[in-house]
Amino acid sequence: MKYFAVIGHPVAHSRSPIIHQAFAKQFGHEIAYARLHAAPGGFADVLAAFQAAGGHGVNVTLPFKLDAYAICSEVSDRAKSAAAVNTIVFSERGLIGDNTDGLGLVDDLSGRLGLRLEGLSVLICGAGGATRGVIAPLFEAGCRHIRVVNRDVQKAKQLCIDINNVPHHEALDACSYSDLQTLKSSQGFDVLINATSAGLAGQRLDVPDAMFAKSRLAYDMVYAAKPTVFMQQAMHAGCAESSDGLGMLVGQAAHAYALWHGVMPQTAQVYKDLRADIDGQ
Repeated sequence: MKYFAVIGHPVAHSRSPIIHQAFAKQFGHEIAYARLHAAPGGFADVLAAFQAAGGHGVNVTLPFKLDAYAICSEVSDRAKSAAAVNTIVFSERGLIGDNTDGLGLVDDLSGRLGLRLEGLSVLICGAGGATRGVIAPLFEAGCRHIRVVNRDVQKAKQLCIDINNVPHHEALDACSYSDLQTLKSSQGFDVLINATSAGLAGQRLDVPDAMFAKSRLAYDMVYAAKPTVFMQQAMHAGCAESSDGLGMLVGQAAHAYALWHGVMPQTAQVYKDLRADIDGQ
């Protein structure tokens, strides 16, 4: 029996235990996977206690991905570009950190949604940790241009400066939402991604309808039983397709599982079962 956990605040809502147990069944692995709550400032203590009790690795969710990055003795290039860690492997070498969020997104876009990313342009709304985690994998998958739009445009510009170890980072730039209004008639993006939490508060993003109409896909990293606010915006404006981020959640978990166990699980049925469970609530 191997022991794993997800650490977050809050964490009671996490579906990671369900996902990882479903993966384990594919290989006949016996695992235990717990939800561990850490109070603000308490991540390091919870992590150390779990490791001391015989844990083998953890996933890290909000708001501790930066704490996880700081505490790891080694981190992957993906984690470096994101300055955040969502998966930790307990190793003889110490705490080994990685970030599988972007891999999960790319897998969902190119796999379940059948999108060929090579040569595509992408607009990402938001300049926080979620955006940092996906830029490098999107470029590695072949995207030719990524623009980050944010209410605080200086934060978006700083993100672009910080991410300078990413292939093709020269094709990364930033703008404000007001800039989008002037671009709407002259430039479109193949994929629009919402990496903000605005929709959780029922807030619309100031993305022009014309930009949605020109795009092939509007993707919200948040997932829910009903179409998110961002998805509703896209559909109303005539966007060809929209999706929430449930597939990204399953995808990042699959890559975390592979880091711990050395085998890559299948995600299609796990996604279908989880989707049915969420939509039925």
